[in-house]
Amino acid sequence: MPDLHAPVRYVAKNMRLDLRLIAEMIEPGTRVLDIGCGDGALLEHLEREKQADARGIEIDMDQATAAVAQGLAVVHGDADNDLAFYPDGAFDYVVLSRTLHAVEKPRVVLRQMLRIGRHAIVSFPNFGHWEVRMKLLLTGRMPMTETWGRPWHETPNIHPCTIQDFFDLCAADGYQIERWLAVDERGLRAPWKRSVRLANLFGEQALFMLTRP
Repeated sequence: MPDLHAPVRYVAKNMRLDLRLIAEMIEPGTRVLDIGCGDGALLEHLEREKQADARGIEIDMDQATAAVAQGLAVVHGDADNDLAFYPDGAFDYVVLSRTLHAVEKPRVVLRQMLRIGRHAIVSFPNFGHWEVRMKLLLTGRMPMTETWGRPWHETPNIHPCTIQDFFDLCAADGYQIERWLAVDERGLRAPWKRSVRLANLFGEQALFMLTRP
């Protein structure tokens, strides 16, 4: 069984923190689908550094077009509707980075990810972070932080969740957590990895690698 608490080296420093951590988790030469791939930064890195067969789906047409222009295998589509068209076991890893809270049916999307992939890797901002709690308590308004960087009326987030919420969902749906991390936005510290309660309070963002038992 993989070590849940094994250290993850930071790679590709030009990429967003969670993408660097995801890249480190993916084995060389594997098949990867990145849902909500944006401009394809993760795909490009995986192709170049890991010789992966990396493909992407992106709902934003401009970003999808920019990725294709770089020679990346990206199609325009969205997680809620288009994963059903992929065959079972088509990928080794299916990635959903900072997108789970923006999809309409996160539970269905996770189920589809683990149907078409052996492993699902998910990252999301933690709505249980102490700064978010404090701002809600003191101001009575939806919080804005370095991670939650948009006002409520502009954010695409429709299903914000906490680290504890995600653990509960995995338990309810029978997913095995192979590995998980809780880090601050800069990735400078992660002392909470052995305590879900502390991770839920101090982790600004979380990353999980799941599989079916």
